[in-house]
Amino acid sequence: MNEALQHVAKVALSLFGVVAVWQLLSSLNLVNPTLFPSPIAVWRAAVDLFQSGVFFSDLAVSVGRAAVGFAIGATLGIVVGLLTSRTRVFHLMLNPLFTILRPIPAIALAPVAIVWFGIGEGSKYFVIAYTVFLSVWLNTHHGMEHVATLYIRAARSLGASRFREFVMVVIPASAPHIFAGLRLGAALAFLSLVAAELTGASAGIGYRLQEARQFILMDRMFVGLIELGILGALVDTAFVLMSRRLIHWEQS
Repeated sequence: MNEALQHVAKVALSLFGVVAVWQLLSSLNLVNPTLFPSPIAVWRAAVDLFQSGVFFSDLAVSVGRAAVGFAIGATLGIVVGLLTSRTRVFHLMLNPLFTILRPIPAIALAPVAIVWFGIGEGSKYFVIAYTVFLSVWLNTHHGMEHVATLYIRAARSLGASRFREFVMVVIPASAPHIFAGLRLGAALAFLSLVAAELTGASAGIGYRLQEARQFILMDRMFVGLIELGILGALVDTAFVLMSRRLIHWEQS
């Protein structure tokens, strides 16, 4: 418990230092306030968005989109990663395709998503799920493909069936890689959220960022960026805690 409190204190101190330097630069007029607003201006913009009800409505919409896209992408990533790592036919068929798809950024798929799914929620789910899928697939595939041969031989020498070998050896051995993929996928879900909300959105953090850009409201843009950063940090922390609890053998 003391360790956790110390970690929280260090994070809080670090953030306080960043905000203090930021405010000092603004107070000394070392930065253009129109392009780089002060922390106080950003706080006032956040309060305005909160009082108008926009803050939480955008938050709810964006988190919902990120959650659905993540769930679709992560599920497909784990299933396909299992197939490509343990089945030679799927490996030969799909690996070259995914190797080509991986460098394509989510924002480049936004126009394609609109044509395929329209400007509704489907196009947004597709862009987010695409990004999450590739990261989860890669980590799942790598983890399951590189299970130590020693573990497999030991299980077979003890008479374990193929199913038992997979459940008791392959999955536990590759679980750290799978969780790493899920953790990365969760971060990428918020990263691709902005690209997804370019596809005809009328609400959401990404939409609000675009609206603020059109009117050069930098204080509101900073609110959206900070909001995305805090969301990503909280989700990442949740995955770290889940990983420590569920994959306890890796910590020993």
